[in-house]
Amino acid sequence: MKKLSILFLALASIVTLKAQWVDDPASNTFIANCNHAAAEVYVSTDNSTGDTYVQWHYQGENGWSPWVQRLNFEGIPQWPADGIHVTTPNLATWSPGYSMTAVNGGVVTVFRTLGPHHWAVKINADGTFPWGEHGIVLFDGEGGGRSEVFAGDDGGVWALGTDMDSTFLQYINADSTLRPKATIKDPNKKCSNGLLVPAENGVFVVYSKHTLQGYTTYNKEIHVAGYNKDGEQIFPETLLFGQQAVGASYVHYAIPDHHGGGYVYQFHNGIGGVYNTYVTHFDENGTPTISDLNGIAVHSPDYSHFYTNAYATIDPSSNDLIIAYLQKDAGSQSQHRVYVNRITETGEKPWGDGILVADYTGGSYSDIHVDAIDAIDGFVVTYGTGQGTVEAVGYDSDGNFQWNTTMSSTSYNKAISDNTTGFYDGQNIVAWVNSDDGGVYGQNIGWDGTMGKITPPTPLPCDPPTDFEGEGVYHQETLSTWVTLSWTAPETLPLHYNLYWEGNNKEVIELDAECTSYFTEALPYLENIFRLTAVYEHCESEFALTPNGDDYILIIDEDGVPEMENEEIVTVTGIYNIKGQLVNTKDVNELPTGIYAIIGISESGKTIVKKVLK
Repeated sequence: MKKLSILFLALASIVTLKAQWVDDPASNTFIANCNHAAAEVYVSTDNSTGDTYVQWHYQGENGWSPWVQRLNFEGIPQWPADGIHVTTPNLATWSPGYSMTAVNGGVVTVFRTLGPHHWAVKINADGTFPWGEHGIVLFDGEGGGRSEVFAGDDGGVWALGTDMDSTFLQYINADSTLRPKATIKDPNKKCSNGLLVPAENGVFVVYSKHTLQGYTTYNKEIHVAGYNKDGEQIFPETLLFGQQAVGASYVHYAIPDHHGGGYVYQFHNGIGGVYNTYVTHFDENGTPTISDLNGIAVHSPDYSHFYTNAYATIDPSSNDLIIAYLQKDAGSQSQHRVYVNRITETGEKPWGDGILVADYTGGSYSDIHVDAIDAIDGFVVTYGTGQGTVEAVGYDSDGNFQWNTTMSSTSYNKAISDNTTGFYDGQNIVAWVNSDDGGVYGQNIGWDGTMGKITPPTPLPCDPPTDFEGEGVYHQETLSTWVTLSWTAPETLPLHYNLYWEGNNKEVIELDAECTSYFTEALPYLENIFRLTAVYEHCESEFALTPNGDDYILIIDEDGVPEMENEEIVTVTGIYNIKGQLVNTKDVNELPTGIYAIIGISESGKTIVKKVLK
C-alpha cells in the first residue's frame, strides 16, 4: 500500500502545462479525455486558492463513477492527464444525483453506490486522499437516492441524502469524523429531494413532503427546517410552498441569500394547469417573507408557453434573486427564448415579466445559468444553443445590456455542466463533455466579457467606518443615561450607515452618509450594544472597529446611578436634534424651533447633558 501511495504521488506531480484558458471559441480549453457517454459535469472554485475542480462521470472499470481534475486560476491542469478516478467499488450504473464542492485546499464528492449507500471522498489539492482512497460511508449506511454536499466553515462539509422515504443529514469534520445523523421523516408522507442552505450556527434543509397520486404525480409540499452540526434541530419545520399536484420529475431548487436565509423555486403546472416557475423566500430564522404559499411566478402565466429550466443567483447589493429561465411554446416545446427577472425578498418584481436575453431564432436553447459578478454591479447569463454553441451576455445591476461573447462556437453537442463556478476574482467557468471526441472541455468568461487571461476588476470600495467610539452620560433631570457615538467616515462616502442597536430587541437605524456622530437615550436597566456599518450601492461593510479593536460599543444603563448636583454647562461640546443627529452649531439660539439635547462641560469639569425646548 505504501508503494502504491508513492507511485500515486509521483504521478500527481506530472501535470499538463500546455493547456490553459484560451481566448478562441473555436477550440476552447481541453481538460481531460473521457467516455463519449460521460455526463453530470460539476464545477466548483476554492475561493481560498483560486483553484477550480471539474468533476464528470462515466463507465469505468468499476462501473459508473466520478473523475476529477484540478485547474489553477489560469486554467492549467494540476493533476495527471485525465484527472483522478474516485475508485470506490460497486458503484451504481445509473446517475443518482452526484454532488461535489470545493473546500479549503481540496474537494469533496458525495455519491450513491450500488449498495445502496452514500459515500464521501475527499481529495487534497496535492491529489492525496485524506479520508482514505475509498472514503467513508454516511448516514449509518442508510440512504440510496440523491446526494447533496455543502462546504462548512471549518474545513468540513454538510452531506445530505435520501432513501426516497426519508432525508438524512450529517456533518463530516475536516478529519473525517462523523457528527450524529439527523433524520427527517413523516409517517404519512415521503420526505425527499433535500437541498442545503447555510444558517447561523448550522444549516437549513429544504425538502419536499409528498404522497403519490396515480403513477407519475405527487401531492407535494415544500418545507424548511434548521439543524446544527450535531444533528439537533435549531429551527422548526416551516411550510414554504403549499400542496400542489406536480409531476414526479419536477424537483425544486434552493439558493442561499446574503442575509442568512434563502430563496426556493420550483417548476410545475399545478396552478390552473399552466406551466411556470414559482419563487419564495425565507429569512435567517426560517420564516417565509412571501406570504403567498403558491410563491411568485417568474413570468405572467399563459397557456401558450412554459416558463421553466430556471437557474438563479443573488444580487449582492440588494439581496434580490436574479433568475434566468426558458420560455417554450406549449405545442411542440421547440420555440425557445431566454429571459431573466428580478424578485425581491417580499415578492416584488421590479422588472415585470423580465428582460429578453435571447429571442427565438429557429432553434432551441439549453443549460441556462446566471451569475452575479463579484466586485462590480452586474450579472452574466450563459446558455447553450441548438447549434452547440455557448453564449454569455453581460448586464449591469439594472438589467442594461453590456456585452455579448460567444464562449464556444463549435457545433458538436455538449453535455454542459449542471452548474457554473460563479465569479471569483472576476472569472466564471463553464465545462462540458464533447459528444464527438469524448473529451472534457471548459471555458472561462471574465467580468467584462473577455476570455483567456482575465484581469480582475478593481474592487469597488466597501470600507467600514473607523475609530468607532461611544460613552454614556447621566442626565439628572430624566434620571437616565444618554449615549454619544462617534466615528470617522471611510474615504469613499457610503449611501448611508446602518447602526445596529441591541437591547431589549434588535433595531437598525439608518443614518445619513454625512453623519459622523449619533446621540440617543439608552434603554433603561439593560446592556445597550451598538454596531455600525457603511452601506454602499453594491455591498454592506464589515462592522466598524473601536480603537481597541472591538466591533461593538457596550453602554450599560443601571438602576441607582448616583444623583448629580445641579450644575450648568459652561462649555458646549455638541448639540443634537431629536433624531440624534449633530447640528452644525454650538449656540442653541441659532436653531429653529424644536427639542434639542446639549452636551457640555460643567464648572466642575463633569460631562453633562441638558434637554431644551426652543
